[in-house]
Amino acid sequence: MRDAKYDILFEPLAIGPHVAKNRFYQVPHCNGGGYRDPSAAAAMRGIKSEGGWGVIFTEQTEMHHTSEITPFIELRLWEDKDIPGLRRMSDAMKVHGALAGIQLAYSGINGPNFYTKEVPLAPSALPIRTFTNDPVQARALDLTDIRNLRRWFVNAAKRSKMAGFDLICLYGAHGFGIFQHFLSRATNQRTDEYGGSLENRSRFAREVVADIRDAVGDTTAITMRVSLDETIGELGFSNAEVREFVEMNADLPDLWDLAHGAWEDCSGPSRFKEEGAQELLVKGIRELSSKPVVGVGRFTSPDVMARMIRQGVLDFIGCARPSIADPFLPRKIEEGRIEDIRECIGCNICITGDMTMSISRCTQNPTFMEEWRKGWHPERMNAKGESQTVLVVGAGPAGLEATRALSLRGYDVTLAEATTTLGGRVARERLLPGLSAWGRVVDYRQYQISQRTNVETYFDSRLTAEDVLGFGFEHVAIATGSHWRRDGVARQHVVPMPIDPAMTVWTPDDVMAKVHPENLTGKTVVVYDDDHYYMGGVMAEVMAKAGANVILVTPSAYVSDWTRNTLEQGAIHVRLDDLGVDIRLNRGVTAIRAGEVETNCTYTGRKTAIGCDAVVMVASRLAEDALYNELLTRQADWADAGIKTVKIIGDASAPAPIAWATYAGHRYARELDTPDIGDALPFRREVTQLEPA
Repeated sequence: MRDAKYDILFEPLAIGPHVAKNRFYQVPHCNGGGYRDPSAAAAMRGIKSEGGWGVIFTEQTEMHHTSEITPFIELRLWEDKDIPGLRRMSDAMKVHGALAGIQLAYSGINGPNFYTKEVPLAPSALPIRTFTNDPVQARALDLTDIRNLRRWFVNAAKRSKMAGFDLICLYGAHGFGIFQHFLSRATNQRTDEYGGSLENRSRFAREVVADIRDAVGDTTAITMRVSLDETIGELGFSNAEVREFVEMNADLPDLWDLAHGAWEDCSGPSRFKEEGAQELLVKGIRELSSKPVVGVGRFTSPDVMARMIRQGVLDFIGCARPSIADPFLPRKIEEGRIEDIRECIGCNICITGDMTMSISRCTQNPTFMEEWRKGWHPERMNAKGESQTVLVVGAGPAGLEATRALSLRGYDVTLAEATTTLGGRVARERLLPGLSAWGRVVDYRQYQISQRTNVETYFDSRLTAEDVLGFGFEHVAIATGSHWRRDGVARQHVVPMPIDPAMTVWTPDDVMAKVHPENLTGKTVVVYDDDHYYMGGVMAEVMAKAGANVILVTPSAYVSDWTRNTLEQGAIHVRLDDLGVDIRLNRGVTAIRAGEVETNCTYTGRKTAIGCDAVVMVASRLAEDALYNELLTRQADWADAGIKTVKIIGDASAPAPIAWATYAGHRYARELDTPDIGDALPFRREVTQLEPA
């Protein structure tokens, strides 16, 4: 039974001609599937309907072939043949009473049109603004083009209605939507009736909304997603102008959907953005219009959500990432199961699916985007197989998730941890600057395991093969993790680099264990990053905060290069620059000698020495697979010991981000005691339909 203080979150509220059953609003979010994996995306949205969301939206849907963002994979609504796939999605959204929404996007200055080869169209003739600095420019829309574009929006709205959607969101935020391009003086430099004053820059939005109302407004609600502040300087669409725009067009849409600046501003990771970080930007806008307002801010706390509604900041609680981490978040609040919420950690691994054009993952929810492909449900496991007992060795993210999921299937699970702490790498990394929210990976699983009577946990249990053979478990999962290499082997060096023992070399494991002096004032420390995810930047931050003169050397053209996919690379660079870190890009390390590090240009090979007192080596990691390998050598003894299978999972199998570990643990639990599928695919996929030759 829910706590009465959350009743306000479950009040119904009208959006145009429709009524949302509660205040939980899944705002549009990508998933890496788009037009390539429509059934997987539809099933994912359907799970959220089952989980209690009142409003559920698609990701951005390209509404006309003259504006597309290949290579990124989003939904498409270019012609009638796109309707059936979208109908499958809207049907899934509405099974449990949610309103189904579609976000229509015309990317304008952000659409390079690599697939269609059409000339991009935008309010003004400017270079395309994309993640990859594509060498393409847009042609300025003339008045005929604008009339055509208005008609294309109407066509898309009619198709949206045919596809079963209750709401249409017009995308004008994050720099991606044509409505923002018209509103911003940075992208709208026109001198006609569509440029200049804010009233003129608003004209296109007013016309399109009026056109769509005439076409489908009696049965379809219209929402408008607007940037809260472009934060790009004087020409940008500022927060003050947003407020003026809303007040000027108070009743234009049926709902105002407000989202901060660029995508990295709006969906910044927990390292740089707290829950509810956009509150000040959105506060007071609700008073400028009679229409409801939805806003976002990685909301994970029901108390914060309820406060936002009670204080009149928002009418709907907009969630993307929290709805991925726990699709059943509303239902758990309604049923009084707050402690069962799988809270988003703000790592942005979900976003990397879109950025890498691949099926998305979630660190907290391994079932994300596997609902259709593998039949995985976030709250239900498959039935237990014929076996009864499982030993899980290692209580890191893979071991914890395997234990949790196995116990739900009904197995008797024994979890053996070599240390006195659950969590493995997460228990250590959560103590690093900005990563405290990542501890939720452990906290959620630790609590869930504590509620299970069929789990026994043992600490200080560093096991040998002889120990394992003597226990009599039917199945053994080895989840012993990994450790950082000290010898420099990664991408630049495939064999150990020359390192003089006279130089102090620390790995991230050393730093997390605090083996370095607490005060490094007056010392020069070189951080060598050939890992390229977050750890190199974090290590530089730790060293700088300890007082060291830090020089970060990386063979990449960016600090923490891969974090461009998590939308935090720019923030990492800014933070390190603010801390005084000397950043040296496109440089490798060829040798570490007493008192100096020899670096080389990744292009010319020219070498330069850097004098220093210590080096932090952020290279690759070594799997802790000794126990597994030892058990393999004793395979002949398994049957006598009652062992049916031994499997290695997570970082112990192949080091990767934490999301890979929780996925591996979950997959192990799902597949235990299931039939051998041989060479068949372990997931379903959709294949492009062939048109007649």
